[in-house]
Amino acid sequence: MKENRIVFLSVPESLRGADAHGSEEAFNNNFSINPDIPIPVEIPEGLEKINIEELSWEMIISGMLRVIEAGEEKQEWLEYYRNFVLTMRPGIFEEFTEAAVIKARNGDYDTALGIFDMLRALFPPPSQHFAVLALNRAFVLEQRAAHFRRLGSPEADNAGLDTENAYRQLLKAQPPLPGAYYNAGYFFLSQKNFGQAMECFSNYIKVAHDPFDSDKKKEVKSIIKEIRDKGLDDESFSEAYGLIRQEKAEESLSYIHDFLECYPKVWNGWFLLGWALRLLCRWEDGAASFRKALEFGGTGSDTRNELAICLMETGDLQGARRELEVALYEDPENVKIISNLGVLAQKSGRHDEAAAFFKTVLELAGDDPVAKKYMGS
Repeated sequence: MKENRIVFLSVPESLRGADAHGSEEAFNNNFSINPDIPIPVEIPEGLEKINIEELSWEMIISGMLRVIEAGEEKQEWLEYYRNFVLTMRPGIFEEFTEAAVIKARNGDYDTALGIFDMLRALFPPPSQHFAVLALNRAFVLEQRAAHFRRLGSPEADNAGLDTENAYRQLLKAQPPLPGAYYNAGYFFLSQKNFGQAMECFSNYIKVAHDPFDSDKKKEVKSIIKEIRDKGLDDESFSEAYGLIRQEKAEESLSYIHDFLECYPKVWNGWFLLGWALRLLCRWEDGAASFRKALEFGGTGSDTRNELAICLMETGDLQGARRELEVALYEDPENVKIISNLGVLAQKSGRHDEAAAFFKTVLELAGDDPVAKKYMGS
């Protein structure tokens, strides 16, 4: 049998009766090689066939991990392969987890997720490791979604949905996982789903009993208070945000005005109004709303980037440049900001400068349509 460069071999005579370390004495007296179960081996790239005498433990372990992850073999075989791998590599959980974290830290999210998926197959429920692996995987999905948002990638929405689904599954865990509520709370906060964030944080306070969680509890209590004080869990805010995400800007306006009547000094409401007006090409009104957002504390890069777009459309190129430069200082790898600086330079007749910005955009996000159009890609 051969599939995905995996071959199943009969147990060599040299291993029959041995343990996974090649000795005659069973490892910890609870595992020995079963000659009736074939050994899956992963064929290294560039090698067309295997010399049984050159068979290495790494090839066997790699093959078993692939088979375990696929989960297509007999259940008793899979359990045997799990025991084999854990006997041979007792520290594999820590080893692979560290490797996945490093991959994620370096931006190689797909590889990190692949490692966690392999570990989840190796440590299925009710393993004590399964919940930790699921939580780590959700966090990497969240990092991946944030990465796509910074790039302005069309994959951002689907990546965000993958993250949400992963967290919602974790929130069903029994017994409850404090870390799931804590991380999910921050994820929903980033999604502007303040009601769901507040619910997660409230549940975290209820289920987190470790003394080391006391600082986190203070932190989330402060966030809950801010959400309530600003009315961000208000239904009108949630409705408006959802409609704008669906590009139903006109329909969102009544909800936004209802929110601002109750909370006239909350910058988030003015940001939503500016966003809706920008989508409706009401540039001057949009710019005024974003200035209000800045006045009431919404000084982040998103507000300045949105304001700059409106200013460009009204012809205030100098003002737009000022806002974009501040935004870029706050968020130096945000592709949307760099792309808008390119558009601004182009509008200002600084074509070499525009080309430099768009070249940077393509280095960060090769599929950016504005940069590709300008650079003739």
